[in-house]
Parts: sequence; structure tokens; C-alpha cells
Amino acid sequence: MEIVGRGFIARNLAAVGDHHPWATVLAVGVSSTSTRATAEFDRETALVAEVTRRCRAEGRLVVFLSSASHALYGSGDTLMAEDAVPRPISPYGRQKLRLESIVAESGAPWLVLRVSHATGRWQRPHQLLPALVRQVRGGRVRLHRGAHRDLVDVADLVRAIDGLLAQGVDHEVINIASGTPRPVETVVHGIEQRLSLSAQREVVDVPLTLTRVSVEKLCKLLPDLRSVTEPDYLDRLLDRYVPYY
Repeated sequence: MEIVGRGFIARNLAAVGDHHPWATVLAVGVSSTSTRATAEFDRETALVAEVTRRCRAEGRLVVFLSSASHALYGSGDTLMAEDAVPRPISPYGRQKLRLESIVAESGAPWLVLRVSHATGRWQRPHQLLPALVRQVRGGRVRLHRGAHRDLVDVADLVRAIDGLLAQGVDHEVINIASGTPRPVETVVHGIEQRLSLSAQREVVDVPLTLTRVSVEKLCKLLPDLRSVTEPDYLDRLLDRYVPYY
């Protein structure tokens, strides 16, 4: 496959880079849900438009990695399947929805994967797990009250992309997530246990961020990925990556 991007997801995808030579994966763009910089969004839009035009001309399948976070789906207790009406609450979420439309209307074969909070090797320091590990090691953690995150192992994201392309899935929108949003406080507690440390909490009052996404379509297409829904999934993820960071 052709991998467009140099970020942590792109680097992990290199493990299957010799598979599916007819596909182009757009693993590039704004990585922070809090980004509001118009210039960054404009560069991302131009790149997506350029790549999709080329894929149309060459008959290539374009895989666009979108978001399954609260930025696109909004917050609430409703289980959000792929056919639910998105409720983007930020410029980042509106941007992802806009790019999904560019891809789907490009005339190239396409696949949109809405990814929750991917976690794993080579993440940037500002992203959730490396940032929390760093804060715990420093003895003080800043938490948003009521914040939840659905963490998914980047290795499972790679398995999902590889498996979906192997099956020839296209013209679909699919959530890639665990389906279980975890309180960030639970994540911090798990980090502390693995580091044998205890950090002070600074709790900031902000609006609730809780997004529940359905992974029924993902698990139906790739039954082996039902492991992401198992109760010990977060523990396995932390066991793997806390020592890494």
C-alpha cells in the first residue's frame, strides 16, 4: 500500500506496507482535537484533495482516517453507529466531516475509517498516553473532570486496515474503536500502578466529554477484532505501552 504521512500511525502501518499495492492510506493531517489553526486545516484539505484526484485518475482505493472522538460525534450516552448523524463540536470535528465528503465525492473508490484515540509506539509527546505517563512521572497530573477516552491500540488499527483491505471492503464508513470510553482518571490510576508511583491531581471543571461509538460493523466484518471489546482491553494496552513511554 501507499502510505501518505509520517506520523505515528503511518510508521506503524509500515509493518503491512507491502500489502494491498492498489490502496493509498491517508495517515496524515491535524492530530490534535483542540487544533483551531485555519492554516493547518487548509494544508490538510489541499493534500486530501490532491491525493484523491490522483487516486481517481489511477483507479486506486483511498483510505481516509477520520475521527470517532467527541470532536465529530459529540458527547452523550447515545451509542453512535456509522449511520448516526455526526454532531461535530469543534473546528477539528467539522474539518474531519468535510474531508470525509471530499473523499466520498472524489470519484475514486474509498473507505473512511473513523478512529477513536489510537495509542501505541511513536506517539507524539502531546498525545494522551505519553503525556499522562510524563505527568505521572513528574508527580502531578492535570485532569478534566468527567473526561472519557476510548483508547484503541494502534496495532489493532493496523490489523483492521489490513483485514478490511484484504476483504475488498470499500464505499463504507467504519468505526475503529474499543466501544468503551474509559474515565481518564482510570487510565491515570493504571499508569500509576505500573510505575509504582502516585501523582497529585489538578482537576479542571470543563463540559463532559463522553462518546460511545458502536463497533458492531467492525466486529461483523472482522470477528477476530472482537478482542478490542473485552473487559481487560485497557489493562493489556497499558501493560504494553506504559513501559515503552
